[in-house]
Order: sequence, then structure tokens, then C-alpha cells
Amino acid sequence: MSDERVPEAGAATGRDGGAAQDAAAGQGGAMGHGAAAEQDAATAQDAATARGAPAGGEWELPWAEPFVTDGERAERAELAAAFGAGIRRTGALMQLMGQAAADRIGINATDLNCLNILSFSGRMTAGELARATGLTTASITGVIDRLEEAGYVTRERDPHDRRRVVVQVVLEKALKDVASVFRPMIRDWQEVAAHYSDDELRLIVDFYGRMEEVFRHHLGRLRGGPEPTEP
Repeated sequence: MSDERVPEAGAATGRDGGAAQDAAAGQGGAMGHGAAAEQDAATAQDAATARGAPAGGEWELPWAEPFVTDGERAERAELAAAFGAGIRRTGALMQLMGQAAADRIGINATDLNCLNILSFSGRMTAGELARATGLTTASITGVIDRLEEAGYVTRERDPHDRRRVVVQVVLEKALKDVASVFRPMIRDWQEVAAHYSDDELRLIVDFYGRMEEVFRHHLGRLRGGPEPTEP
């Protein structure tokens, strides 16, 4: 659900820019002015990025055209850029939130993600969990071992097929340790949802369903599936 180092990176950029400017000043006034101009340009670009604007005036993703200036196409390009930037920012924050929650709970982020996926059905086999997460069977075995040791899951024989081992969430433990961490954020989500009509929420739910398909496709690709061919 990536270490939170964006502010540190920005600070490092500022320190590096300052060091470069001092060195340039020592070598001559003209070089000093050049370093200052470069620093000003970098600052302006950082500000544009913070607003969600594409760096360099273009949105460098294959599905989004560069900004244009003719009427509706320009507005559509800006919306496409804001759409992509919003997904990236939300995705980054979700990863940071997942890591922070895992730290608070006392397990690692991968184990928390697997526990989250397992909680949708309450019980899955190791193979099903491996397919759902894109992790290898060996990795999933390690995840289940750790979650079982921490008391979040149990392994049980499937009563309908004794050859199958089913991993089951220990609901009481999960509610006590995990749900309590996320409950304040879920309440905030509910407050946000209350501002939308039923039709608007249906549209948002449809969007998330489509995005889930996109993420599943690329998760499989990155976990070792065949690389997509260029159109």
C-alpha cells in the first residue's frame, strides 16, 4: 500500500544547488549568475511539479499528448496531465500509508498487503494468495509463516478436500491490531464519499474497478510475465 523522502530530496537539491552556486561565485561573477539562473529554473520547475503541472511543459507518458494551445484540446491535455499526476500522487501516498501502518502494527508492508488481500474473502489457499499478489509460492510461504507466528492467520485443512491447506484470517486479532489503525482514515473516506451523489459514486466505483484491472495487468507484467509489444 516507499520511503517518504521527497522533502529530503528537495532539501538535497537545494544544498547541491547552493554548493554549485558558491563554487561558481568563487570562479567568477559570470559563472555565479549562470548557477543562480539554473537554480531559479529548477525552483520554478519544482513549483510547477508540485502543482501537478508536467515538468518541461509536457506530460511524458505515452497515453497523454504534450500540452497544446488550441481550444478544447488544450483543456483535455491539461486534464489528462492532472489525471496522471493525481494517480501518481495518490499511489505514492498509499504506499507511504501502508508502510507507516505496517510499522505501527509491527509487521512488514508486504505481509500487511497480503493480509489485506486475504481479508476480502477471509480464507484462501497459498496458491490463490500467490496469484492474487503476484508473489512466488516460496515468498508467500514466508509471508504466511510470519503472519501465523504473529497470530493473524491460521492454516487449516479444507473440510471438503483434505489435500488442500487453507489460510484463514484470525478476525479478532485483525480487528484489534489492524482495523484500529485504519479506522480513522476510513471515517475520513466516508466523509469524502458523503459529498457525492449515488450516480457520482457509481462512476467512481467503476473507475476503481477499471484501474484495478490495469494494476493487475501490470503487476503480472512486472512479476515476470511477457513484456507487452509496442502498438
